[in-house]
Amino acid sequence: MIAGLSKAINLYLAPLLSLTALILILFSYLAPIILFPAQVALLTVSPSLELTESKSSEGIDGPSVFLGALGSCSRPNHDAVVTCTVPTVSPVYDLAVLPSNAPDLLSAPTATTPAFIAVSLAFTVIFFLLFTLTAFRGKMGKLGNVFDKPGMQRATAWIGLLGFIIGITSFLVIRMWFGKAVEDFNRSIFKDGSDAPQLIAATSNGFVMVWVGFAFYAVPVVCSMAKLHVAAGKA
Repeated sequence: MIAGLSKAINLYLAPLLSLTALILILFSYLAPIILFPAQVALLTVSPSLELTESKSSEGIDGPSVFLGALGSCSRPNHDAVVTCTVPTVSPVYDLAVLPSNAPDLLSAPTATTPAFIAVSLAFTVIFFLLFTLTAFRGKMGKLGNVFDKPGMQRATAWIGLLGFIIGITSFLVIRMWFGKAVEDFNRSIFKDGSDAPQLIAATSNGFVMVWVGFAFYAVPVVCSMAKLHVAAGKA
């Protein structure tokens, strides 16, 4: 039973988790510029009375901004069309819809961070393909012998590990950058009291997708490294 469960995890579950991780991380990277312009973002600025008055934000309408790794989207009110900037690894966020007295504290991280995420995604794609082919090598006949070689197993593990480390480190940098921006933005709104614009900044669901994606990604990476350990033990 244990052997069957182990085989099922390595043969079916781990490749599926690898694909799911790739999709989640890719979507969070491309949002909101290319995908889900008003649904997924790393940081949002939305209308709210929470920082200026002791009331809920229900019924409050106003400008909203959605920031991501590649740029920003915005709308002047809830019913308006969402407009987005051109996607780039060195974005300049368009905050023109915000009131003139809104804190000017929201800036993009350094250009190298989105670029490193792109590199991580490239590694992740390659790892997913190699890991899946390696998992199903027993069903590929003679062609599967290529993926049974120690060198291929080692390359797969290293590519997966590099993709994981580069990706999660880059997103951690963005999370710290945006976390500080949110803190400074909201503190400035709170200090101005009733004279401040009715806005609030917050990190958003894009980071939830990222952390879930990397949690899934860790499973096939660990499986790939475990195969190396087992192979080394047999040598």
